[in-house]
Amino acid sequence: MWIMLSDAFLSIVAAEYPDELLVRARAKGDIERVFPRAKVVYTPCGDYHYRANISKHWVASTIADTIMEIDYPNFKNSVVEEDRHHAYLGCWAEMVRFQEGRAPRKKFHQRKAKKLQKPLIKGA
Repeated sequence: MWIMLSDAFLSIVAAEYPDELLVRARAKGDIERVFPRAKVVYTPCGDYHYRANISKHWVASTIADTIMEIDYPNFKNSVVEEDRHHAYLGCWAEMVRFQEGRAPRKKFHQRKAKKLQKPLIKGA
């Protein structure tokens, strides 16, 4: 699961132990910003350079609390760091393209509607 917060980007996946989750980050300080007591390990050869095993309960309650604290009407405008804003905007743009690729085509629906309007019996 990817979680984009105004001040942190986290990737959360299953950990080795069933009562824990592996919380990963690309930027130094992102995990600590959300989970201040987490024991973060630097993994320079890993896909994500920063990792911490955190209890599922702590992750769930912290993310739930974060959701309850949302006070902005526009997420993108809540991101202050310029490089983070730029990265999030790139993801937002890709998801717009994804959405457009899945959106029903207007022309397809227009053709289908015209076919339904044709009389079923010739000469009618």
